[in-house]
Amino acid sequence: MAERVFVTGVAGFLGSHIAEHFLHAGGSVAGIDNMLGGAKENVPDGVEFVVSDCVNREAYAGLLSGVDVIYHCAAAPWEGLSVFSPYLVHHHTTASTAAMLSVAAAAGVRRFVLCSSMARYGAQPTPFTEEMPPAPVDPYGVSKVAAEMLVRNVCEIHGMEWVIAVPHNIIGPRQKFDDPYRNAPAIMINRMLRGQQPVIYGDGLQRRCFSYVADVVDPLARLGTDPDLAGEIVNVGPDEEYVTIRRLAEIIADLLDIPLDPVYVAERPCEVREATCSADKARRLLGYRTRWSLRNGLAEMVEWIRAAGPREFTYHLPIEIVTERTPKTWTQRLI
Repeated sequence: MAERVFVTGVAGFLGSHIAEHFLHAGGSVAGIDNMLGGAKENVPDGVEFVVSDCVNREAYAGLLSGVDVIYHCAAAPWEGLSVFSPYLVHHHTTASTAAMLSVAAAAGVRRFVLCSSMARYGAQPTPFTEEMPPAPVDPYGVSKVAAEMLVRNVCEIHGMEWVIAVPHNIIGPRQKFDDPYRNAPAIMINRMLRGQQPVIYGDGLQRRCFSYVADVVDPLARLGTDPDLAGEIVNVGPDEEYVTIRRLAEIIADLLDIPLDPVYVAERPCEVREATCSADKARRLLGYRTRWSLRNGLAEMVEWIRAAGPREFTYHLPIEIVTERTPKTWTQRLI
C-alpha cells in the first residue's frame, strides 16, 4: 500500500472515493480541486486539501513531497459539451495533465495513474478492448488521448511509472446531480424527484454500461500500488449488463414508482451509439468482478439524492459555440 497518495479532483465524485479508500487503509492523502465540479463536503476528513486548479503548479507543488502515487482524476468530463466548448475541455483535461506531470516529475513521484475515459475509443466496434488504437470522435476524447500521450511520454523520459485506467460511466453517492451537461442517471433522478420527466436525446437506444463506484475503487487502488501493473492500460467497469438510455429511464422510474413519459429531444452531435467495454483484462490482471447490479446501484443513488434534496440545475459552464446544432436543452435551459 502506498504511504502517501495525491489525488487531483479530490472534491469530486471519483476522487473523493479514492481518497477515502486510502485513508481507511492507513495511508496519507493530499489533494487539490478547483471546485468546477466538486464540493468541499465530499472531501474526506484527514485529507490535506488545497483549492487549486492543476495549472497553478506553485499552489500545490509543496504537497507532493514524499508522494508515492498520484491519481489524476481532475478533468473536464463534459463529453457532449466538448463539441461546443472545446477550449474549456482542453484546458481542464490536457493542459491540466501537462502541469500535473511537470510537478510530479520534479517531485520524484513513483507512479502516475491517469483516469482516462471510454471516449478514447470513439465509435469503434464494441465491446472496446485495450488493444484498440484510440479513435476519438469529439474534443473530450481527443483531449483524453492527448493526456494519455503526455503521461506516457513525460513519465518515460523522467523515470516515473505510469498506468492508464479507463473507468466507464461511474454512478453512486457524491456524484454531482445538478449539472445539466453530464451524468445521465443523475440528471434523470434529479428531474424525477422534482416531479419532471427525464429528457432523452434521440431515440434513447444508445447503449452504455454503468459502474457502481464501490466496484471501481478497489481495482483503481491496485492499479496505483501493484508493482506488476506499471505501463498497463486497463478498462475498469462491467461488461455483463449493457443497457439503453431508454431502459435506464425505465429502471429509475420503477425505483421511484412513477409513470414514465420521457421528453424526447434531438440527438446530440457526435454522440456514440454503442459504447461498451470488455472487462477481460481487468478480470485477468485485477481479479475484477462486479458486486453491484445496475438496479441496486441506481437505488443507492436515488436514496442519496433524495436525502441530499433534489435541486435546480446549475448552468455553470460557458458554451463557446452556439449554432443551430447546439442542444436547446442547454441554450434555453430546458433541463
